[in-house]
Amino acid sequence: MAQTWTPNSWRQKPIQQVPDYPDLAALTATEAKLAKYPPLVFAGEARRLKSALANVAEGRGFLLQGGDCAESFAEHGADTIRDFFRAFLQMAVVLTFGAQQPVVKVGRIAGQFAKPRSSNIEKQGDVELPSYRGDIINGIEFTEAERVPDPERQIMAYRQSAATLNLLRAFAMGGYANLDNVHQWMLGFVKDSPQAERYRKLADRISETMDFMKAIGITSENHPSLRETDFFTSHEALLLGYEQALTRVDSTSGDWYATSGHMIWIGDRTRQPDHAHIEYCRGIKNPLGLKCGPSLTADGLLELIDLLNPANEAGRLTLICRFGHDKVAEHLPRLIRAVEREGKKVVWSCDPMHGNTITLNNYKTRPFERILSEVESFFQIHRAEGSHPGGIHIEMTGNDVTECTGGARALSGDDLADRYHTHCDPRLNADQALELAFLLAERMKGGRDEKKLVVNG
Repeated sequence: MAQTWTPNSWRQKPIQQVPDYPDLAALTATEAKLAKYPPLVFAGEARRLKSALANVAEGRGFLLQGGDCAESFAEHGADTIRDFFRAFLQMAVVLTFGAQQPVVKVGRIAGQFAKPRSSNIEKQGDVELPSYRGDIINGIEFTEAERVPDPERQIMAYRQSAATLNLLRAFAMGGYANLDNVHQWMLGFVKDSPQAERYRKLADRISETMDFMKAIGITSENHPSLRETDFFTSHEALLLGYEQALTRVDSTSGDWYATSGHMIWIGDRTRQPDHAHIEYCRGIKNPLGLKCGPSLTADGLLELIDLLNPANEAGRLTLICRFGHDKVAEHLPRLIRAVEREGKKVVWSCDPMHGNTITLNNYKTRPFERILSEVESFFQIHRAEGSHPGGIHIEMTGNDVTECTGGARALSGDDLADRYHTHCDPRLNADQALELAFLLAERMKGGRDEKKLVVNG
C-alpha cells in the first residue's frame, strides 16, 4: 500500500471539512508558490521528536502538548509568543518534577490556523454566511467579503509561522529557557496564587533540588541542557493543499516529510480510514497525532493504527483522547485493552478540553473542574489497565484571558465577558494552565508513591 502513496494521492479520496474556494486558479497558483518556499521545519528535527516520543510510548517520558485553539493574524506578536512560551516552560518544569521523567514539549503553534466546523453555515439573525474556518482560510468578521475563502491567506499563514518559529528557536536556545529563570517565574506564580499553600510544598522541593544541583557544581554555565531546551511545533493537518505544498523529500533518507510542523494530527471529524486526511498522513514520516472521540470503536482504532503505523514504530503515533469528563470511563478502557492486546506501540495523551465545552451567558466555556476531572480519570484508568498515561493536550494561552471558568481564582460566568479574546474555542489562561500542571504533578507523585508501596509491601 505504501508504494502507491504520493504527496497528492489524497486528492483521489473523499474529503471532509474542505473550504469551498471560488477561484480555483488562484488556489492552484498559491499552492505552486508555497511549494517553492523553504521548509518551515526539517526532517532531522521531526526524527528527534519521534525519538523522544518513542521514550514516552515505552513509559520513559511525558508529553506536554498545548497552545492556541486557533492562531490569528491580528494577535501575532513577540509578546504573545513570549508569554505563551514562558507559561509553557513553567508547566514543563512542574510536570518534570512530578513525573520524575523527561517532558517532551510540543506547542500548538506556528501552524495551528485551520479549524474544523460542525456546520458549513453560521447564522446571525436572518443572515447566513459560510462558517469561520481559521485565519488561513477566511476572516472571523461576520461579513460576506471576510467569509469568502481566500488562498492568499495561506501565504500569510506561512510567513507568520516562519516568524514565530524564528522567535521560538531564539527563546529555546538563546538563554530565555534557562532553568533558573523558569524556576523564579514559577515561584512568583505560587506566591501570588490563592492556592499558594497547596503548591508551596512542591515548589520548595524543586527549590531544594536546584540548590543541591548548584552545590555539586551543576549549573547552567557548565551544563547547556539547563539553559537550552528542545521545543517542537504541531498543528491539525486540515488544509491538505497547504500541507502538500510543504511536503518535501528528505535528502538524507529519501523519505517524505511534512515541513509545515514537526508533528501533525488528524482531527476527530476527519479520521475516516478511506478518506483524504488518513491517505495524506499515512505517507509522511513525521510523528502523527490521532484525535479519539466517543464515536471511535476499538476495531476502528486498530484499523487506523494499522494504516498510520503499519511498522508499529514507537513514537510514530500519539492517540489524543477527547471524551469529556462524564464519558471517559465509558470509552477509554476498551480502547486501551484493544491496543494493549494487539501490542501496538502508541503514546496515550489526554485532551480534556474538547469534550468539556458548555455555553454559559452566551459564551462557549470550559469549567476547570471538568477539565481536571477528565485528566484525573485518564490517569486512574491507565493505572487500572497497567498502561502508561503518556501526556496531556490542552488549549492554553500565556495571556490573562477569561475564557474558562473556575480555577484557583474562581472565574465565574459573569467574568467571561471581561477578556474573552479567543477566535474559536475557550483556552486556559496562564494561571489556570500552571495550576493544572501543579495538580497533575501532585497526582503523578501520588501514583509513584503507590507503586513504591506495592513494590516494597
